[in-house]
Amino acid sequence: MGLPEIIFIAAGLAMDAFAVAVTLGLSVEKPGAREILAPGLYFGFFQALMPILGYFAGSYFADGIEAFDHWIALALLGVIGGKMIKDSFSKDAGEENTGKSAFGFARMLALAVATSIDALAVGVTFAFFRVNIYVAASITGATTFFIAICGVAAGHAFGAKFKSKAELAGGAALVIIGIKIVLDHMF
Repeated sequence: MGLPEIIFIAAGLAMDAFAVAVTLGLSVEKPGAREILAPGLYFGFFQALMPILGYFAGSYFADGIEAFDHWIALALLGVIGGKMIKDSFSKDAGEENTGKSAFGFARMLALAVATSIDALAVGVTFAFFRVNIYVAASITGATTFFIAICGVAAGHAFGAKFKSKAELAGGAALVIIGIKIVLDHMF
């Protein structure tokens, strides 16, 4: 497996992170450095870490994880997306509706884990092809970092025009991504 294939795999793995980053961008009026960089840092770190864990854990561990990884992702994305949908109907103009808590540690950690679970199995694949895991993980992490930053910017641009429906759309997108992950694993 060569560099072009690793780059394509990295971009593919980053697509869920991009979609989630768009929803985060939808939730904030004026993103500062924290809101722009946090998704890239969290998602990039976990997208780099998971293939390394998968690489060293081996195929036996991957078989065990594949049986339920999609359900974990659905649960995490469903709970967070459901909360966003619920909050979109709230009349309260507190912190939750300004988008600041969307970038809190617990939420970012859950989103990063949910969007990077598939990278664990990719790490096992990298082991089969004797890929330099540190190069592959670095490329995957860096690609995800930049794609997530672009996602926040795209979400913010969209959200600035459609503020009243942004959180509803973002929550629905997270739930749909969770369902898509389950369907991909089932079929």
